[in-house]
Amino acid sequence: MTTTTTAATSAGATAPPLPAVRPYESYVYAYPHKTAYRPLEERPRLRSLWAAEPKDALSLYLHIPFCEVRCGFCNLFTRIGAPEELTTRYLDALDRQARSVREALGDEEPVRFAAAAFGGGTPTFLTAGELERLCDTAERRMGADLRSIPLSVETSPSTATADRLAVLADRGTTRVSIGVQSFVDEEARAAVRPQRRAEVEAALGRIREARIPVLNIDLIYGIDGQTERTWLTSLDAALAWRPEELYLYPLYVRPLTGLHRIGAPADAPGRAEEDAAWDRQRLRLYAVGRDHLLAHGYEQVSMRMFRRADAPREQEGPEDYACQTDGMIGLGCGARSYTSALHYSFDYAVDMREIRSIIDRFTATEDFSRAEVGRYVDADEARRRHLLQSLLQASGLPVADYRARFGTEPGTDFPAELAGFAARGWLDASAPGGLLRLSPSGLAHSDALGPALFSPGVRAAMAAYERK
Repeated sequence: MTTTTTAATSAGATAPPLPAVRPYESYVYAYPHKTAYRPLEERPRLRSLWAAEPKDALSLYLHIPFCEVRCGFCNLFTRIGAPEELTTRYLDALDRQARSVREALGDEEPVRFAAAAFGGGTPTFLTAGELERLCDTAERRMGADLRSIPLSVETSPSTATADRLAVLADRGTTRVSIGVQSFVDEEARAAVRPQRRAEVEAALGRIREARIPVLNIDLIYGIDGQTERTWLTSLDAALAWRPEELYLYPLYVRPLTGLHRIGAPADAPGRAEEDAAWDRQRLRLYAVGRDHLLAHGYEQVSMRMFRRADAPREQEGPEDYACQTDGMIGLGCGARSYTSALHYSFDYAVDMREIRSIIDRFTATEDFSRAEVGRYVDADEARRRHLLQSLLQASGLPVADYRARFGTEPGTDFPAELAGFAARGWLDASAPGGLLRLSPSGLAHSDALGPALFSPGVRAAMAAYERK
């Protein structure tokens, strides 16, 4: 669906319609986007990259690139299964990397981690014993005190077993996020996600029995054949567990994913009309889901994130955009690290053969003392990133915070972009003075608004990226 907006002039006349936009351009969970990263010719040493960075409130992320199956919509860095000894070799390499990174951080000033997360992939693909080892790497190698900071771990219905959850609870996990996507078996199959509702319900029961403080359930809307009635079925099934958080994701069909391979080509006859109908479906289901959760005592944190209003706050980790925070240490291939001047990682791929090759190279690596792939963040990109981080949150951007950090005003730095958002009705005209906040329509169009703030340089790099 492409939406057009008619803007009113100051004299009350009607201006020409604004250019049409699609509401689902891209999920902006990190900026610059990973497809804007490139090999770093100088391969800078981590010690020099981190020398002048604050280290008193770092975030730690460990990536486990293994899943029991790969869902049809997934473009994350993960592979299906692991041949014998691969998880051991991967954890060995992760341990070597952790030692190298911790050495690079130095001891000239205190190094403290304020939050940690295990993601993937599916971290609970690892056995209970391997999860113990993963926690040991975070604690003994990196120095993170997992029992005293927020620790979030991703899981799946088939791997959320009692023994694994017991390890996570014992090691201080404060949040478990489970990808359910749909409680309707037919919709799960349509998303190429083989699971049954009974299996999902049993996993949720085990998570609650583990008494981990925060449960998050991921759901997806826009699945083929999904209706408002079946969407409400999934929402109500999730609400029955009173999760502290719910994430509602629009379905995307991205290149090289399973759903993309079985779908119609982009230039197929009638494809534009089908895409427009799909956009309308997703916008409609988003509104149904948002209104349903608000009516059941949840508050909206971002387009995707909803939090139960009476949920305990002291156990929560970072907000929805925490993966963009400066001072992020990422371990494992598929993980990204963020300093104030450089975002870096290992190589990225979606194709399974490429992913396997990258994992093999990672497990064979002995020297992790340099950054290999990344993108530098200059002053303009830092401003864009800060605006994105804040504006895509329902609470909005306090202009004074922006001014204190950059010495300028967002309206001065991004006049055309903000004027365009206002003309479309995406900015909340009723927000208090000094607060830049999205309207309900703006939040609904977050995946169009976010990419509109990408710099020309990042756009060009993303367009030139060769998918693999």
